[in-house]
Amino acid sequence: MSLSIRLLSYNIHKGFSPNNQRFVLNEMRLAIRTVNADLVFLQEVLGHHSQHAKKFQDWPRLPQFEFLADTIWSHYAYGKNAVYDEGHHGNAILSKYPFASWENIDISTNRFEKRGILHGVIDILPLQAKVHVICLHLNLLESGRLMQIRSLIERIQKAIPNDAPLIIAGDFNDWTGNVGTLLKNNLGLVEVFEATHGRPARTY
Repeated sequence: MSLSIRLLSYNIHKGFSPNNQRFVLNEMRLAIRTVNADLVFLQEVLGHHSQHAKKFQDWPRLPQFEFLADTIWSHYAYGKNAVYDEGHHGNAILSKYPFASWENIDISTNRFEKRGILHGVIDILPLQAKVHVICLHLNLLESGRLMQIRSLIERIQKAIPNDAPLIIAGDFNDWTGNVGTLLKNNLGLVEVFEATHGRPARTY
């Protein structure tokens, strides 16, 4: 049986516009809903921030990933990566399908960029299959990204069967295009946008 699954990946920058000029999480929620995705992969999601909650009147009472999920995505997983006095943030996956399990793996390479691999297993009943989904946000510097991709490849080779469906999405910060090449050469993965449109997406 074939099934079309709509995906969205979005670095929400903790709910703020570029340069942190405005808090726009409500606008982001509306925009995400218009895509009508089955799975939403989010980066830089605040689980909690005590100072922002005091400063902004429209700050949600729920963690940002729960606020964005609302009544559309009944299932979600959150990987806490960066922890500080005011709160914490990380990656999240919103899903219309239930999680069989999920785990967050620390792949930080320096104390300034706290990163993780959020690896979930989702039961997609129409397919009668468990689909592995991975959300991540890689370093700005290539040396750190390459270390993290090696950690990702090792995780996949150890934890995911070769014939299991696998989706990886996130903010790769892939200025050079080397991340996609490594994933293709080592795991045989296909970059969906490039396969569909003949070129990589104009994004990092």
